[in-house]
Amino acid sequence: MTRLYLSNDTSARAAGTERLAQAWASAPGLELVRTSARGAFFLEPLVERDLPGGRMAWSNATPDDLPNILAGIGGTPVNRIAFLADQQRVTFANFGMTRPLALEDYGSLGGWQGLERAGSLSPDAIIGELKTSRLRGRGGAAFPVWSKWQVAKDAAADQKYVVANADEGDAGTYCDRMIMEGEPFRLIEGMLICARAIGATRGFIYCRQEYPAAARTLREAIAAAERAGWLTDERGRFHLEVFVGAGSYVCGEETALLESLEGRRGVVRAKPPYPALSGLYGKPTIVSNVLTFATVPSILARGGDWHASLGTEGSRGTMALQIGGRVKQPGLVEIPFGATLAEVIERFGGGMAAGARFKAVQIGGPLGSLFPASRLDIPICYDAFSKAGAILGHGGIVVYDDGTDMVELARHFMAFTADESCGKCTPCRIGSVRSREILEQLQAGRSRPGDLDLLADLGETMKGASLCALGQRAPYPVLTAIEHFPDEFR
Repeated sequence: MTRLYLSNDTSARAAGTERLAQAWASAPGLELVRTSARGAFFLEPLVERDLPGGRMAWSNATPDDLPNILAGIGGTPVNRIAFLADQQRVTFANFGMTRPLALEDYGSLGGWQGLERAGSLSPDAIIGELKTSRLRGRGGAAFPVWSKWQVAKDAAADQKYVVANADEGDAGTYCDRMIMEGEPFRLIEGMLICARAIGATRGFIYCRQEYPAAARTLREAIAAAERAGWLTDERGRFHLEVFVGAGSYVCGEETALLESLEGRRGVVRAKPPYPALSGLYGKPTIVSNVLTFATVPSILARGGDWHASLGTEGSRGTMALQIGGRVKQPGLVEIPFGATLAEVIERFGGGMAAGARFKAVQIGGPLGSLFPASRLDIPICYDAFSKAGAILGHGGIVVYDDGTDMVELARHFMAFTADESCGKCTPCRIGSVRSREILEQLQAGRSRPGDLDLLADLGETMKGASLCALGQRAPYPVLTAIEHFPDEFR
């Protein structure tokens, strides 16, 4: 029996692994094993096989390639694929090897070691490890994780909650989905460590509606972990559920998410109080995104000092970057903080796609700043991005080529904000609509003198007076497009 490995990740299946699985399903002497994805989506459909010299891979495979694969002809050793070999993976180290719902796979590659060590520590000691690690949230605000956990732990309450924000709505981001589909036990382990540290007994994974496969995998993983006893400790059972959202982008903001989780329309809440003190149903609640929770097990297993030894002074550890747009090699890259944008685009993205010339890159989703070629020397870390008036956000990197109309791109992003604004605060609700209208007038050749000044004024008002990051960040792609490509706005 020959065993072949195919990813069952949604992106890999969209790229053709499902077609291969169907074509080879009845091939004699063949066992197909569905795994997590390596994140090298430009190589999908990627077929792997164990040979005496190690794991071999056949990229962009077709059904007709089966004879060569079985004969061991034409493959490439996985450890010689530069896109993968040049990375320093921690959270995604086992991706491409593990079966998503196989507890034995997860455990054999180091899974549960973080939770087991947490079980030997006091809540303060667990939080102390996170403080030493200097882990910052991998969502938008990059807040020190330990600080939120300390507030929730110190709060007196009869009920506390742990909530994973899986409403991964930024265009071009997918690392949370990869974790939920590919290694769901890692997310569960991180949430269990948090629950132990703060004294929570209930948890929710708020999964976006557009991720049905992830929600299905998570439910099966929770059931498997519960059967194996991982959701129960000396404090009792940790009740963990998957909650599917309704498709609103603003529910990626933690307080709007909590409103939705409580059964109401997703509208942001004024802060303070912060969720760590008064969150779900008014109780202390830790809300972090999937990647943040998935980073925690390795820190507890290997120690806070180990994590703090990676990255830059203000940005410790590794970051999962998701490269997309007009590059040769779209995919997921996990490396320590500190590489420049140019390095990432060239070394891992493989440079521009055939026939394309670089024009701009956007980092941080639809609310992220746009950078021209002259700014590609910026290191990928929180402090450098903050100094440049940008956000790293969830690590999405979208590259645009010289065929991109920057006025249309700016209008597109502002229209997105106008559509997705929850309407709670006037600057975001009205400012986004007026800004979109000005850009549409410009496109139609009916702009008036002073319109760009008005656009800038609206942007400053939104940045300073909006309640949440949606309104505060919405002007940045527009204003940076005008700053770096002024000729297109005249």
